[in-house]
Amino acid sequence: MESVVECESISEIDALVREMIGRIADKWTMVVLEILEEHGTLRFTQVATRVGDISQKMLTKTLRQMEYDGLVTRTVYPVIPPRVEYTLTPLGQSLGEAFCSVWVWAEANHRAVHRARETYQEAATPS
Repeated sequence: MESVVECESISEIDALVREMIGRIADKWTMVVLEILEEHGTLRFTQVATRVGDISQKMLTKTLRQMEYDGLVTRTVYPVIPPRVEYTLTPLGQSLGEAFCSVWVWAEANHRAVHRARETYQEAATPS
């Protein structure tokens, strides 16, 4: 009986891992996560400015999904116009820490990736 519970737990964890990788591997979630980690609490327009080339609709969708997953908190201040701020939760901060190794890897390997891409392009280009 214990192994059935253990298997259910493992499959639940597997499902969560796959779901979260799908979410954070999108184009914007990790960027927003990094910006909030670097700058702390930011208003929506400040996040948008720092992210750069993102539509308001996509940023809203990304932040809502991050809020749903418990990665950010959204605070609305009852002023005119409404002021909305976003802050990483401890859960969001821990996710950022978990993916910090990706940036470390990129820093250590960016030249090798560029060389591999150049080699590929040269081989793929007809002479």
